[in-house]
Amino acid sequence: MPIQTKTLHIPTADGRADAFAAFPDAFPGGGRHPGALMYADGFGIRPVLREMAAELAGHGYYVLVPNFFYRHGPTPVFDLPAYIGGEDRSAVLDRLMPLLQEHTAERTLRDADAFLRFLTTRPEVAPGPVAVTGYCFGGLLATRTAAAHPGHVAALAAFHAPVGAAGPEALAEITAQVHFGHAEGDLTPEALRELNKALDAAGVDHTSEIYPGTVHGFTMSDTDAFDPAGLRRHWDRLLPLLKGALADG
Repeated sequence: MPIQTKTLHIPTADGRADAFAAFPDAFPGGGRHPGALMYADGFGIRPVLREMAAELAGHGYYVLVPNFFYRHGPTPVFDLPAYIGGEDRSAVLDRLMPLLQEHTAERTLRDADAFLRFLTTRPEVAPGPVAVTGYCFGGLLATRTAAAHPGHVAALAAFHAPVGAAGPEALAEITAQVHFGHAEGDLTPEALRELNKALDAAGVDHTSEIYPGTVHGFTMSDTDAFDPAGLRRHWDRLLPLLKGALADG
């Protein structure tokens, strides 16, 4: 399926966030596309994120990927190596950590309002609920977005993400269908049981599992954490979730 991409700018309470969108040229049977808001990992928008957005768009979705670090400048906020590993990874993380620490829950929620409003007013996007997905830090942003917009977000997926940092109160607000795919290196079986117990107590319709043999960042093919089997499992979980939650997906 041919895919279009567009560079966009999203008005927010704190300025303008650059973003890009990927969506099909044509939709089977005509009409518009279900919307999906995709939050990048902490390394931000780069070729691998564009590839993942295009892959998802190829399944019939309008995928919006915002630069959530826009307060520090447009993408790229700082230069990244083509391959993020070894000493390069450590250097990137040193530059990244202050940005992550400044990105508070309050900022996340202000931006989520703007990102969802922008997504749902695109002429290519079908009316109705949307999906939100994210990776690493972006998975936490996705979780907070779904919790803050329970009537608006029908599907939530987060991968190798610190979703528990959203807190039990936020998890209790989620009405979306949920999948959390955890890295084996991020979460112990005991911590997984506690998280899933909190989701059960909140009545969240969810699957939440550790992907065997993975480390943090396993979906990202431009990092030394990449795990091809983990990425395939990610698509095997994400696509049915979206199709089941979004009636037109």
